[in-house]
Amino acid sequence: MEHHRPVGVAVRPWQAADDHLVLAIRLTPNGGRDQIDGIELDADGRAYLKARVSVVPEKGKANKALVALVAKQLGLAKSLVNLVSGDTSRKKILRIDAEPEDLIKKLEALLGL
Repeated sequence: MEHHRPVGVAVRPWQAADDHLVLAIRLTPNGGRDQIDGIELDADGRAYLKARVSVVPEKGKANKALVALVAKQLGLAKSLVNLVSGDTSRKKILRIDAEPEDLIKKLEALLGL
């Protein structure tokens, strides 16, 4: 079954809750540098924030680098950014405990949306 999205509807890799934001990420470890590379859609049409970190994926190093990267890019303390799923997967879910509306504005500015 194919999923069709209405024309002009933007797909975003985040979902806002009352007091936090859930962010879907596709991480490339050992990627040469720490950087956010935009948004990509998977085969099912789900959006992911593309990120890369320079460290290798061993003993949680890449996950820690990802949390640090996202916190730095959003101007937050690392303690507010938590990995909730995808510990050993390239596709990860982060929970960011901060005002969702502010986070969305920061993400849109960061991504040039």
